[in-house]
Amino acid sequence: MTTDERPAPPAPAPGLRERKKRRTRDALLRAALLLFISQGYEQTTVDEIADAVDVSQRTFFRYFANKEEAAFAVQDLVESHFVAELRARPASEGPLEALRAAVLAAWDSVEEAISAVVPVELYMRSYQLIESTPALLAVHLRRSAELEEQISLLIAGREGLDVDADPRPRVAVAAFSGVMRVTGRLWGQGQDASVAAIRRMTEAYLDQIGPALAADWRAPRVAGGS
Repeated sequence: MTTDERPAPPAPAPGLRERKKRRTRDALLRAALLLFISQGYEQTTVDEIADAVDVSQRTFFRYFANKEEAAFAVQDLVESHFVAELRARPASEGPLEALRAAVLAAWDSVEEAISAVVPVELYMRSYQLIESTPALLAVHLRRSAELEEQISLLIAGREGLDVDADPRPRVAVAAFSGVMRVTGRLWGQGQDASVAAIRRMTEAYLDQIGPALAADWRAPRVAGGS
């Protein structure tokens, strides 16, 4: 093996100080989500979150700019996980096929992706909170639009297209994202907050994109019928 072929050395393990900072941030994040869920996002104060972890308000602001950032911190991880799954899809898959496979793979492995930070059940309950809290939902929709543009650029790159000259990447991502918003809203209104439930709904609704784009939705008439 030549020098150039040798594998890169593993990244050094984080030092004690970094591990302590990570533990504090994760504890603040878990406390924030639990309080948001138990008493409401708007009713929860930064002081309450800090008190739950026995740290100062100043310490909270060392890790999060505000409550909103804490509310969406795990969502950031989940979205990054999905984008990574999409980047890993084989080039032979078409855009919608790759998007569908990536989101289902992301749901299949979401627990592994975030369990070091929060339990997956806590994330799912916080996701329901976002869907049911107007202030958070408005932020979620704005963030979703930003994510859609990122994904459109990724899809255009996969297909060798200029996203500003060819509308298809943005159209495909808009269709996909529309389905994701519908499933998120319907799942959030339901009683089953599990990953399995939203994955089933996501798969079922994504499978309807093709039929929904068909020219004629009407069932064929039975001969002799009215």
